[in-house]
This record gives sequence, C-alpha cells and structure tokens, in this order.
Amino acid sequence: MHFVLALCVFAISAGFASGQSCTLPNNDKGTCKILTECDAATKIFTKKNRTSEDENFLRKTYCGHAGQTPMVCCPESEKFSCTTPDNKTGECVNIQKCTYLAEIQDDPLNEGETVFLKNSVCAGPEENSVCCGSEGSSVDVDSLGKNVPVTCEQSAFPPDPDSDCCGLDSSVSDKIIGGTATGINQYPWLVIIEYAKLETSRLLCGGFLISNKYVLTAGHCVKGPILEAGTPKYVHLGEYNTTNEGPDCVSSGAGQPDCNEGIIRATIDEIIPHPDYLKPNNFYEQHDIALIRLKVWAPRTEFIRPICLPKIDHTLSLPPNYKFQVAGWGRYYQDFVNKIFKASEVKLHVDVPYVNHGDCQRKLRTIPNLYKLSNGIKVSVNVTLWNGQLCAGGVAGKDSCKGDSGGPLMYENERKYTAVGMVSYGLGECGIGGYPGVYTNIYPYLPWIKATIRE
Repeated sequence: MHFVLALCVFAISAGFASGQSCTLPNNDKGTCKILTECDAATKIFTKKNRTSEDENFLRKTYCGHAGQTPMVCCPESEKFSCTTPDNKTGECVNIQKCTYLAEIQDDPLNEGETVFLKNSVCAGPEENSVCCGSEGSSVDVDSLGKNVPVTCEQSAFPPDPDSDCCGLDSSVSDKIIGGTATGINQYPWLVIIEYAKLETSRLLCGGFLISNKYVLTAGHCVKGPILEAGTPKYVHLGEYNTTNEGPDCVSSGAGQPDCNEGIIRATIDEIIPHPDYLKPNNFYEQHDIALIRLKVWAPRTEFIRPICLPKIDHTLSLPPNYKFQVAGWGRYYQDFVNKIFKASEVKLHVDVPYVNHGDCQRKLRTIPNLYKLSNGIKVSVNVTLWNGQLCAGGVAGKDSCKGDSGGPLMYENERKYTAVGMVSYGLGECGIGGYPGVYTNIYPYLPWIKATIRE
C-alpha cells in the first residue's frame, strides 16, 4: 500500500512514429529515430561520466519504442544549442573549447563565478559539456555580485505561492538567472522520515517541507500498522544519498564535483494526522494526510527549501496528457521484465501522467483481487475514489511504490513546483501498465493545514 519509484532512462510507452518530426528539450528541431541510429544521443547515452543533465535530456528526448529499442528525438544539427546562466544563446561543448569557462574552472575568483560554472553544465555529446556563449563572452563578476539572494521570512506558515520563497530548486539560482538543475540539488523540499524501534532505526516513508517548521506526509506513515516497525523520530533534511550523513558529491560535468552540505537530522516535535484518518469505513485511505512539526527551524539553503502549496485545484484545468513528477528514495526496477526490485540509495524521480477520476475509477475496478494489506494478504475490494484523491500513472515500469509514501506529486510551471498531490496507495504490484496510483489531493486539505499550523 506504499509506493516505489520505478525509474529508467527510457520508459516503455507509446510515442512518435519513426521519422516523425519532433522538438528537443533545448527547442532544437529533430527527427524521431532509433537510439542506435542517432549519433548525438548515442554519444550522450554512452558517456563515461554521464551527468543528471544528460539523463534528463535523454528522458525528455524519448519518443517511443521499436520493439525493445528506445527511439529518441535526434537533432538535425551536430551543434547543440543552449542558454547560458545569464540568458544568452550558446552552444553545448566541451569546457576546454570555451576559454572563459575553462579559465574559471582553473581558478575561480569568487563564489559567483563558481555558481555560474556549475549552472553552465548542459547535456551534450561531449564529455564535460558546458553552455558556451558567443566568442568574446565572459563572466561579468560585478553584475554577479549585484544579484542578491531572495530574502524569505522564517515562518511556520507556508510561503505565498506567488513569491520566490517556495517551489524553486537549483534550476533557479538565487544569484544567477537561468541554469539547469543538478540531481543533487533537485527537489530540496524532499525529506525522509527515520523510525526508531529499540536500538535500531529505519527509513520507511517520505514527506516534503512546506515551511520552516512543518512537513507534510501521508497519514499511513504516522498512524496504523507502520508503527509496528518503529516510531517516527527524525526527519532528514537535505538528503541525497541515504548511506552517507556527510556531504554527498556527484559529477557536475564541468570538471568539478557538485557537493551538498550533508543532512540535518531534525527531531520531530509533534505528529498530527488528519482527525478523520483511519475512521470506520475508511478502507481506501481517505484523509491520508498528516503534518509533522519539527523541533528546529529548517534553514533555507540550496539543498533545503519548501515547495509551494496549490492556490487552485489544478486537476480542474490540466492540459491533455499532462505529466506530474514524483520523487523519492523508494524501490525501483532493477529488472522490469522479471520484477526484480532494488532499494534506492539516492534520490530518484519519474514522470507520471494525470488520469481523471472517471477513467481511474474504471481502471481500478478491473483488478478487485489485487489490493494488498500491509501483512501481504490479498483481499477483494471495490475501490471508490472521492474528491480528496486524484490519480496518476498507469505506464508500465513508471510508478511510485514502497518507500515513496508521503512524497509529493508535483506540478511544474515555468520551473516552479507545486505539491498538487501526495503518494498514498496503489493496487497490486508497482508499475503495472494500465493501473494508476492513487494520491491524496492537497487542495481540499488547505483549510485543515492552515488551521492546524501554529507559529
């Protein structure tokens, strides 16, 4: 009943026909081709030190499958266009071909230049690719110093969704406009809950930061059968690799490692499940939502910051085939064909398509014998959705599952993220094609959230 992330570079789903025109993530024109017939994509896919930018680019260029071979949107030009951190048009090349960035790499003068270099990393066919501006470009150190960080008031209440104090990850720097997200900095609102039992501790559920004091998670993460495994004691802030409490580092693609600051193990002050969670006749996880109040104030850093809460019910105005993002540390498919799972040590994410209530209800009623209780026993149920829930997913091999419970279902608009839903439950095995996952819809619970939070 808890979710896992099933993630691969390319997903198995419908797409474009071979030879059809398409557009790459950088807005270059391309043609849908088999991966092995696209020299540029093959070079990125076989890079020795493939970065998260490379993997995101490959994922977004996916345009279908020819048998078991993925197809990609293959660029028409050998040159990869890009946008520099200061919003200038550039070309994605090896850093040694870009004089002014190579000089920064060898001897950065200040923090502004270092951030500029990190935000210049781009997805391209060459190793250590960066977005290089036109000939004669340079980094204006003086102008970098004038871009002051956004000042956000420390508060227990969620920030205004219209401000820059929520929903912005490392793809939008406080100091430099533009840039691309790095895996280690993505989704800085994600947290993991640590459970204690006797002398042992376990990481069992996720959640997300909504202010400097509060985390949202699922009701079943703090109440019910899960408490047999342990009591929630800590929330990990700024987490990336769960096997390491110190700073985590990944390749930035610019010749220098990109490192975080290590985790903060924030002690839980209070756990507040929704008052109607686990009430009689509530078999389908209605009101599956809870607040966690921290004893410490969560700092605002590059790796720790809140996500925005919705101003409207986004499910009422989503475009056709809209895809949400789900992220977490749950299990993923090591071998999708043979259903072999592996627990993830690092933060993963996956795109899942929105499924409206009517379609979701019909799909879930077709598998009445696959619902699993926490003890593994299968029972026959007739699932009935209600307005406090929404559905997403149903693509084979792309899902959330055990370990991702409580994590956000994210709506992204112009690089700002809103927590539209929360991972709640699913039916049967994770990642089964045609069967969406069920999420708590955050919008109907805004009055309860605001009334429960205290400064």
